[in-house]
Amino acid sequence: MTSMDELMGLLRIHVKRGINLAVRDVRTSDPYVVVRMGTQRLKTKVINKDVNPVWNEDLTLPITDPGEPIKLTVFDYDTFSMDDEMGDAEFDIQAFVQALRMDYADFPDGTILAKVQPCRKNCLAEESVVVVKEGKVLQDLCLRLRNVECGEVELQLEWIEVPGCKGVSATPTPTA
Repeated sequence: MTSMDELMGLLRIHVKRGINLAVRDVRTSDPYVVVRMGTQRLKTKVINKDVNPVWNEDLTLPITDPGEPIKLTVFDYDTFSMDDEMGDAEFDIQAFVQALRMDYADFPDGTILAKVQPCRKNCLAEESVVVVKEGKVLQDLCLRLRNVECGEVELQLEWIEVPGCKGVSATPTPTA
């Protein structure tokens, strides 16, 4: 269990929806998402018979090391056999955490704090921006699934400060 002095805060991952996910049953799939960071594992509910599922579900990860990548895997739920993998993706939250360290309190809604371009190192399907909205820092991600013929998953990240923990400002920014 993480102690409060190791905890930086909580990352709320809003799993919005899947787009054009792979078919793993006869004509459709019963997808759910598993998010992993280190030893932590969270999962969404199963959406039956839908390759374009809308989960609209929040998963919350306690963050101690923002440099650790977050892994996402989509599975097809099967009643009588092992669940089939429907692709995976990985993303990091370093640009998001760096944006949180800015003094954004007086920035107007919609101010872009950071942009992350799709590249070989990440699974982004398109540019991802970190923005200020209603005093919160948010990042929308559209992840292209790997190891599968098709599919994307849309997420939104939000930081939750936890009273009594060290917060994001306590960790030095790595120098290039």
